[in-house]
Amino acid sequence: MGKRSIMQRGLKRHKSPKKSDNGRHGSKNRRIEDKVAHSPSPSSSENSSDEQSNGVVSDEEVIYKEPSMYDHLLKTLGSGSDSLADVYKRRQREEEGKSDTEEDVDGDSESLSVSEEGDDGDEGTVNESRRSHAMGTKLEAASMVDIMEQSEDAESEEDDESSDTDEEHLRINSQSAVDAAVGTSSFNVHLAHKLSKADVDNLSKRKWKYNWEVPAVGMSNCKWRGTGECFLKDVDSNTDYGLKLKLYKHWLDVYKTSGGNDFHSSTQRIFFSFCNSYRDILQYNKRPFYLKGLEEDTSIMDAYIMHSLNHVFKTRDLVTKNDAKVAKHQESAQEEILTGDGFLDQGFTRPKVLILLPLASIGLRVVKRLIQLTPSAHKVNIEHIDRFSNDFGTGVVEEIEDKNELSQKDLDFGNSNSQKSSKPSDFQALFGGNNNDHFMIGIKFTRKSIKLYGDFYSSDLIVASPLGLITKIGEAEVEKEKDIDYLSSIEVLIIDHADVIAMQNWSHVNSVVEQLNRIPSKQHGTDVMRIRQWYLDGHAQFYRQTIILGSYLNPDMNALFNQHCVNYQGKVKLVCDYKGVLPKVLLQVRQIYERFDADSIVDSDDARLEYFAKKVFPKIKDSIQGGIMLFISSYFEFVRVRNFLKSQNASFCLLGEYTKQSDISRARVWFYEGKRKIMLYTERAHFYHRYKIRGIQNLIIYSLPERKEFYPEIVNMLEGSHNMTCTVLFSRFDQFRLERIVGTAPAKRMVASEKGVFVFC
Repeated sequence: MGKRSIMQRGLKRHKSPKKSDNGRHGSKNRRIEDKVAHSPSPSSSENSSDEQSNGVVSDEEVIYKEPSMYDHLLKTLGSGSDSLADVYKRRQREEEGKSDTEEDVDGDSESLSVSEEGDDGDEGTVNESRRSHAMGTKLEAASMVDIMEQSEDAESEEDDESSDTDEEHLRINSQSAVDAAVGTSSFNVHLAHKLSKADVDNLSKRKWKYNWEVPAVGMSNCKWRGTGECFLKDVDSNTDYGLKLKLYKHWLDVYKTSGGNDFHSSTQRIFFSFCNSYRDILQYNKRPFYLKGLEEDTSIMDAYIMHSLNHVFKTRDLVTKNDAKVAKHQESAQEEILTGDGFLDQGFTRPKVLILLPLASIGLRVVKRLIQLTPSAHKVNIEHIDRFSNDFGTGVVEEIEDKNELSQKDLDFGNSNSQKSSKPSDFQALFGGNNNDHFMIGIKFTRKSIKLYGDFYSSDLIVASPLGLITKIGEAEVEKEKDIDYLSSIEVLIIDHADVIAMQNWSHVNSVVEQLNRIPSKQHGTDVMRIRQWYLDGHAQFYRQTIILGSYLNPDMNALFNQHCVNYQGKVKLVCDYKGVLPKVLLQVRQIYERFDADSIVDSDDARLEYFAKKVFPKIKDSIQGGIMLFISSYFEFVRVRNFLKSQNASFCLLGEYTKQSDISRARVWFYEGKRKIMLYTERAHFYHRYKIRGIQNLIIYSLPERKEFYPEIVNMLEGSHNMTCTVLFSRFDQFRLERIVGTAPAKRMVASEKGVFVFC
């Protein structure tokens, strides 16, 4: 929004007359590339006229301005590199009003080109030796391996450029139409947008106003709410929806092969439009594949995978074309890099997409689908597929590229004993495969292959669990030679199955998000002169898109979305009305809901324990009846209640997520036989084990479960009880959980009513 001033830019890139290119096609390509790089924001013309009326920044302001983050970065990196030191000196001379040629006749020191951590000479990697030759820069760190790979990279990148050019001609014949399509691409518009200081200040306040809402297709009880302008009305069903043509055609073929007949109205196409808007998204009513929602879950997964592929491929195309332009037009390209924005096409490091998943089995499912949705021309070779199958699945290598849909077999993960298990079907589907929650894999795309287990710095996309990344973060904090700078340039963050991650440890997600988009500690082979300015300004977090997907919403997810998702494009979230799950309680159980008062969410835990100690426990203590089960949602509450019962010398046993298997078996026997009066049972223990507890006579739900399907499962355990009584404690801060269980309308009445006790039968 607004033209970036000299004070904001740090490095002045004066517009200079362009030198003539070799041949008519070179000039034509140059105009296209400039159009891509400069794609202005809608308000650029207004801001430009305003600045003209306000006057030009004075020389005095330039001389005495504070050093920017870019200054410090150049100075730090320049201490170990002669070429970078020369660039920093040149910058100082410019700000003192000296010309480019004063005291520095040699143009070689002004240009900088360093390769990304290229490991195999694939054309997607920025090649150090080729760019060094093109820019006239002599880098001491250039290796013989890079020099030998030069010819292969140049050839493959030229092939890419020619194929992309052919593709554009197939799509649109006229040059003006090409320029219009490129300029309006959501990818280019999003990344080329320039934030003003006022924009950054407003975003930093983290205050959002939702201006519009539309019904959610396929979900009669839900609607989408968003900030800013509603973008859905602008979607044209006659276009490719902003996808690269090859991706769009392949996705359409996959959809038709799987039996689809109306792609334009499908769930996956609609959700892709949300993703392609580059807004932050919170979708918390997704029915997961393990709860009979295979079609819906797969459709949403397809949408964010296609968005990820589109973002990665367009990023790669832009870098590759600029590389080719540098190689063909050395002198003019060198000048443009120093004076213009046309070559600002990179971040600090290569990885652009991060997908966080809870289990390796789900990682297997996502990566398999990623491979399936990649066009055949780009997956002639899939490297390390055997290793991937062993690490994430059952070890059986499948012809992934020939499968166009996920079947029920994919959900069984080769577990032949799943049908014989006494566990519920959703438990079998979720935990029937590889339950490892500690994994991380980098995926690199080249012209004709997909490389799994790529070095993180040379990968385009990273799939990981929160625990896997937390381990890497911990290692980097302890060992100085290690770092996690590959998280510095993540532009799309996807957190899928957030509800399952919440059953693990949501604090890991918060820690990972806090590490994203930080200024790196090392250079990592990046060409500093081609880094986008908003990276250098430390504004990358305002350009990162975050997509959170889950089957329910809790305060932790909501806080992450409100506090750590600060995308300048805005936000979109789903708002739902729930019918509740009380009809799924099959027994005639008298369910008594007792509300306790709490002044704030911080005080709610203390207020809950106090209410239990004064109002509920005295009735338990005086009763001679045993078989009392206390269901507790969080481990923190579990520990507090355990300590309280110890202080009261109560007869109780424990069944938590950290209880040893031998102690669990002993506790279940003691409780059933009446040797222990009270059992403490946690939601996470039920999530991971699905025990069916026998001998329950009285059920007390100390805190409602996050997962609504657990409520009827727990209450139905009262089968065989003589009393059939269930007591539930809640406060107004439990409204998210309450409305999923009793329904949205009853929950609002229960929270606002003057009465404090409510009964359901």
